[in-house]
Amino acid sequence: FGGIDIVVNNASVLDISKTEALPLKRFDLMQQVNVRGTFALTQACLPYLRKSSNPHVLTLSPPLNMSKYWLGAHPGYMLAKYGMTLAALGIAAEHADMSFSSNCLWPQTMIATAAVGNLLGGSDSLRHSRSPEIMADAAIELLGRPAGTDNGRTVLDVEVLTEAGVTDFT
Repeated sequence: FGGIDIVVNNASVLDISKTEALPLKRFDLMQQVNVRGTFALTQACLPYLRKSSNPHVLTLSPPLNMSKYWLGAHPGYMLAKYGMTLAALGIAAEHADMSFSSNCLWPQTMIATAAVGNLLGGSDSLRHSRSPEIMADAAIELLGRPAGTDNGRTVLDVEVLTEAGVTDFT
């Protein structure tokens, strides 16, 4: 074990139930895994990241959007995902005085994952989703930049790839 250069916060519980239909036990699980998990993993890795010549934290969470549409669609889930974003932005601000990157990455549209297939509409949703490689390419692009070049950003996959000159998002 030689150190840690990159932390990816991708653990997540997904439940898009409306407020009255969301059991508190499930809400608590989303907070524990999504928010606390992001904070705890990053916290545990910070001593190693500080020793890295190119430290990056990448959190898969959305840009903060206060529109009624996103807030009202599934409040419990959005609280958990926005909590992940706030944790990542807090880490970015806390380490702004050094070459350190903590950013959030989110897909512009649905990505063909097991969660989409199992929880968000099955095979029909998968047919209308983009390839997971788009998110992977965007993550590689962000993580390949020198630490500190980007810090405290909440970006969509398409934004990052467009910055890199990519034009085909099929």
